[in-house]
Amino acid sequence: MIRVGPAGWDYRDWRGPVYPRPAPRGFDPLAYLARWFDAVEIDSTFYRPQRPEVARAWCDRIADRPSFRFTAKLWGRLTHERRGYGVAEVEAARAALDALGERGRLGAVLVQFPWSFKRDEAALEWLRDLFSALAGLPLVLEVRHASWNVPETYAELAERGVGFVNVDQPLFRGSLGPSAVATAGVGYVRVHGRNHRDWFREGAGRDARYDYLYTAAELAPWAERVRAVARAPRVAEVFVVTNNHFEGQAAANALMLRSMLEQRRVEAPPQLVERYRAALDPFVNAQLELPSR
Repeated sequence: MIRVGPAGWDYRDWRGPVYPRPAPRGFDPLAYLARWFDAVEIDSTFYRPQRPEVARAWCDRIADRPSFRFTAKLWGRLTHERRGYGVAEVEAARAALDALGERGRLGAVLVQFPWSFKRDEAALEWLRDLFSALAGLPLVLEVRHASWNVPETYAELAERGVGFVNVDQPLFRGSLGPSAVATAGVGYVRVHGRNHRDWFREGAGRDARYDYLYTAAELAPWAERVRAVARAPRVAEVFVVTNNHFEGQAAANALMLRSMLEQRRVEAPPQLVERYRAALDPFVNAQLELPSR
């Protein structure tokens, strides 16, 4: 099973490019996305722990889509700060994730580290402790520095049953390059865009960093890598997440990847096709009527 979807759904600048504007009464952006994709990566869990009842409400909103799965970023307190954490913080970080798992909707927990997190003994110890604290969750590890690209990294992840996240990102000195690695039952691919100008630019906001629309030629090698990950012996499912969210570009590129992987035209929101017609025309069928939800 290969599931493709964007990272996040609550973006103001998606009103128009992705979501209808004006939106119908009672419009639900998550339920709307679930009509076009079978996965979405939850972004809000990175910024603060979410309550279990919030996670259950997310599940209720996509109840009519039995194949839909969430992946979720781990709270950044545990990945982007190098000061010790306690049991209470781990429990807070796990609360919503465990609730998603209880509903059978949790595909993976994204344990994401920044480029500055480089492979050394301290980093390895941090990971081992974190993996132990999160035991029982379907973990995937995203690292962005090339120091992690050694056989020992993949061997230890395989031993612990943690998936490796294959990333596309702007390549600078020391950046982790493209890969098709599978170390656990869950395979994972994330494409961030290739906005070299703003990726590390001081003062660049999140919108600027992730303002990038992939061409079909840029995505085609990634479709092949996704297939390679899916063919790995231990892999049961693969998640492909587009994180170039600005003005709905993630949704457009996710549909292009779906079409490449499924080798057919896929359905698409009409307003998204209108916005990115040149890129999407070879890959999608535009739905003529907007869904009521």
